[in-house]
Amino acid sequence: MPYTAPVADFRFLFEHVVDLGQVTSQDRYADATADVIDAILTEAGRVCEEVIAPTRRAGDTDPARLENGVVRTSKGFKEAYAALAEGGWVAVAAGQEHGGMGLPQAMATAVNDMLSAANLSLQLCPLLTQGQIDALEAWGTEELNALYLPKLISGEWTGTMNLTEPQAGSDVGAARAKAEPNGDGSFAVSGQKIYISWGDHDVAENVCHLVLARLPDAAPGTKGLSLFMVPKYIPNEDGSLGPVNDLRVVSLEEKLGLHGSPTAVMEYDGAKGWLVGEEHGGIKAMFTMMNNARLGVGAQGVGVADGAYQHALAYAQDRTQGKSKIEGATGSIVDHADVRRMLASMKADTFAARAIALACGVAIDMSRATGEAEWEARAQLLTPIAKAFGTETGIRVANEGVQVHGGMGFVEETGAAQFLRDVRVTAIYEGTNGIQAMDLVARKMMDGGEAAFALLDEIEAFAETARADMPDLAEPVWQATETLRETVEWLVATEDMNARFAGSMPFLMGFARVLGGYYHLRAAKADPEGSHARLARFYITRLLPEHTGLLAHARGGADDLYAITPDDLAA
Repeated sequence: MPYTAPVADFRFLFEHVVDLGQVTSQDRYADATADVIDAILTEAGRVCEEVIAPTRRAGDTDPARLENGVVRTSKGFKEAYAALAEGGWVAVAAGQEHGGMGLPQAMATAVNDMLSAANLSLQLCPLLTQGQIDALEAWGTEELNALYLPKLISGEWTGTMNLTEPQAGSDVGAARAKAEPNGDGSFAVSGQKIYISWGDHDVAENVCHLVLARLPDAAPGTKGLSLFMVPKYIPNEDGSLGPVNDLRVVSLEEKLGLHGSPTAVMEYDGAKGWLVGEEHGGIKAMFTMMNNARLGVGAQGVGVADGAYQHALAYAQDRTQGKSKIEGATGSIVDHADVRRMLASMKADTFAARAIALACGVAIDMSRATGEAEWEARAQLLTPIAKAFGTETGIRVANEGVQVHGGMGFVEETGAAQFLRDVRVTAIYEGTNGIQAMDLVARKMMDGGEAAFALLDEIEAFAETARADMPDLAEPVWQATETLRETVEWLVATEDMNARFAGSMPFLMGFARVLGGYYHLRAAKADPEGSHARLARFYITRLLPEHTGLLAHARGGADDLYAITPDDLAA
C-alpha cells in the first residue's frame, strides 16, 4: 500500500505538544520560520511518498550483494539516494558553513522519521552520515572539515562508524585495531571491524569510515582508543578522488531484516587515516556521533511503527471477515473490538514515541542555541528514553501489524512481516536498549535526579492546569508522575548499582509511559473535541496504567533476581 507522510501530525506536535516555537525564537534558528518549516515538512513528505517508499520492497527481495569485491545495492536505491542528496535531505541539521540547511535537530528528526517509514534500509545510510557530520563539526580540524564536510553534507560521500570487533561488542574497550604514525600527520590503521552498516556501496562515490583504533602508547580499555577518519578513496586537496585506500570488504552479513542495507565486515591493512579529536580521546569524540545517532535510531523505530500501522489499517479497512456487534458496521475487520484495540494501541503508542523523540530534539536544539546546562541535562536524560522506547514501540507495533493481518501477515506477499524484520535490530544497534536503560539509571542519575525531577515538575504543573478542563485525563497523569517521582527518589538513594540495573529496563519503559501520558494530555488540551482527545483518552485509560507494574519492577532490586542460579535457569 502507498505510504502517507504524517506531515499534519508533525505540524500539530511542533505547535501544541513539544513547542518548537521556543527553538525557532532563538537567534541560531531564526531562519526556521513557520513557512520554512511547513515547506520542509511538505517537500520531505512528498519525496518519501513518491521516491523513497516505492523502493522499500526491493530492498527486501533484492538484497545488497558483494560481487568481486564491489557492493551492489538493491534495485532503485542508487536513484532514490541521488534524490535525497540533490534535495539536501542528507544533512538537514548540518551547519550552513559547509552547505547544510542549519535547521533544528527536531526538524531533522521528523525527516528521519518519515524516511524510516518509507525505507529503513536506505534511510540508515544518510543517518550514519549525519552522525559523522556531527562528530567532525565537534572534533575535526579546520583542514579536515574543509575537505570532508562539504562532500558529506552534499551526499557525494557517505559516512560510517567502526566500533565493533569480533571480541569487542558492547565492551568497546576491548577493541584491538591499531594505528601507527606515518610521520606525515597521517596514521596507518590496521584491524578488522564487524557490523559496519553501509560499509561499502554504489550509491555515492566515496565512503568515509570513522574508526576506533589504538596508538602504540595507548592504555588498555576505552581510555586508550583514538578516532580516525579512514576514507575508501584518499581525497586530493581539491576534494577529487585519489588512490584507493588499503581497506576492503571481507563479506556482507546475512540478516533477519534490513536486507537492502549492506552490513560489512571491514578489513583495514595499514589504511591511511587522520586523527579526529585528541589522541586517546576517541570514545569522547565517537560519543558525539553516537548520542545524536541514538535519537536518530529512536526515530527509525517511530517511523517503522507508523509505516506498519498504516499498512495494517489499510488491510483492516479492506478485509471482510465475520460480523461485528456494533451498529452500522461496514463488515471490515476494523469494526471488531480486538482489531480496533490493536489499531488504537498502535496509533497511541506511535504518537507517544514520536512526541518523546521530538521533545528530545527540541532539548538538543535549545542546548545548542542557549548553552544552558538545564537544556543539556534534559537532552541527555531524554536520549536513552527516546532511543529505547522508540525502537521498542517500532517492534511492538510492527508485531501487532502482523497480527492484524492474521495469516496473511505471516505470508511475505503482504509485506507486513518486513516491517518487523527490519525494525528488530534497532533495539540492538547504537547501544542495546538494555545499555540505554543502564545509562539512564546510572550516568543520567549522577545529578541526584535533578534533570528528572525538573521534567516531572513540568508534567505535574501542566496536569494541574489541565484539571479544570479535563480532570479525568489530568488526574491519572498527575498520579502516575508522582509514582515515577517516588521511583526516581528510590533510585538516587540506592547506592548498589546492580540493584538499579536489575530494574533499569522496566524503569525506562515506565518513565516513557508517563511521558507518553503527558504528551497525550497536551494534545488533548489543544484539541479537546477532536481525534487527539479521543486517542489521549484511550492511552491514559488503557496504556498509562502499565507504569504501575513497570515501576514496581524497577524498585524490586536485584536480590530475587540473583537468587535464581545458573543451575535454576538450566533446570
